[in-house]
Amino acid sequence: MKLLRMFAFATVALLAAAGMASAQSWQPLTNQPAFTAGTALLLTDGTVMMHHEDPNDGYSDWYRLTPDINGSYVNGTWSPLASLSSDYGPLFFASAVLADGKVIVEGGEQNFSQYVWTTLGAIYDPIANTWTSVNPPSGWGTIGDASGVVLFNKTFMLANCCDRQQALLDESTLTWTATGSGKFDSNNEEGWTLLPNGDVLTVDAYTDVNDPTGTNSELYSPSSGSWSSAGSTIVQLWDSHGSYEVGPAMLRPDSTVFATGANGDGAGHTSIYSLSTRTWTPGPDFPNGLDIADGPAALLPDGNVLVSASPGIFQLNTYFFEWNGTELISVPRTPNSPNNSSWYGRMLVLPTGQVLYTDGSNDVEIYTPAGNPYPGLAPSAMLGTAVLRRGSSSVLFGFKFNGASQSNSYGDDAQEATNYPIVRITNVATGHVFYCRTHDHSTMAVGYSGPTYTHLDIPSNMEIGQSYLEVVVNGIASPRYNVGIN
Repeated sequence: MKLLRMFAFATVALLAAAGMASAQSWQPLTNQPAFTAGTALLLTDGTVMMHHEDPNDGYSDWYRLTPDINGSYVNGTWSPLASLSSDYGPLFFASAVLADGKVIVEGGEQNFSQYVWTTLGAIYDPIANTWTSVNPPSGWGTIGDASGVVLFNKTFMLANCCDRQQALLDESTLTWTATGSGKFDSNNEEGWTLLPNGDVLTVDAYTDVNDPTGTNSELYSPSSGSWSSAGSTIVQLWDSHGSYEVGPAMLRPDSTVFATGANGDGAGHTSIYSLSTRTWTPGPDFPNGLDIADGPAALLPDGNVLVSASPGIFQLNTYFFEWNGTELISVPRTPNSPNNSSWYGRMLVLPTGQVLYTDGSNDVEIYTPAGNPYPGLAPSAMLGTAVLRRGSSSVLFGFKFNGASQSNSYGDDAQEATNYPIVRITNVATGHVFYCRTHDHSTMAVGYSGPTYTHLDIPSNMEIGQSYLEVVVNGIASPRYNVGIN
């Protein structure tokens, strides 16, 4: 469970283990928010939905970041969205963008700064700009800082933070069905990683198992509704000194999962899970006593994983790295890094291929990576017509609409997956960028190369004339398709 923020300053020696990469950079938003920015989700119309995390007057409030007319998120502008109900102001909660384009928020370790591990939840409709309350699964006394995931079949699965229960949501009736038999230990502090075969991987945190050196991992099978062992991570990735925290685990396009550790013993371990061999291999330790006791990760378009790490458990002074499959490469830090712990951060991969980073402050930063898109991941579209009408809706068919990964990871406390298609249209004459709304995708399966489709709504305020259309998933764009807008 998360502790209150620590204000002691921890000094870490200058990192020199892998050399500082120079091409990557951070850039602050031109229009910084007037609120403290926390969890962010990418809506299917290309805008960003941001949670207000201010203990004085926030927690139930949400805002929208809209990119400017040239498609820049750095120069984007803010507008308020509908707030949650007056009794629901969560902090550290489960969240997801659903296949129909709506957003679900479930639980919260805190509710208006009170540690209650609430069972409240709600679904946001971005068209109506309204929230609808969702009752908890039958018999659940807590949801809290739970994990959640949209399965390949578009069903949302939710954990009970504090025991071994999971449930599946029927969105049409807003009712739940129990699932997840055979779980080895409590869901507490554990994160979920969606795999290409539809299974869900988790690293066990041993919060209700009397074993201070455990290294078990598990797989959830949607077909059987049960858990089974995924083998030993070899090195311990959870903190056995009281917090039980683990770091994020990210699926990469090379069919490995990079899992990070928070064992709090001066060595932040990592381990790599191979989907082909179904075995774990220890990776490099973070240097200089750094680890990730909760913290964000983002899959960059080139396949590297951006992570933040800080010393010990919940201490301050955050550093950033890219994992390239072989080594941890130190990259630039944000301005607030000296006074941040890894768990303050949230990362969100944008359609531009950049990463939006929040740390619970008024400073929102954009990370621009250096690499080129990973080969073979670009989506492609099959256009039924070369002329699109403003305000119209259609079905867009294509391939690789769901990317190679969920692309964003944190674990419990926050989920910001982006494995769904975003469509943008650029007017050739003006260069102005317009995002269409996508919804009701055919699948949410990562790494799926078969035919897929989504429903596409063309904005009614689009500029007419010659344009080009792109499908973007996890920051990787399709080829440009010439279209006319009338």
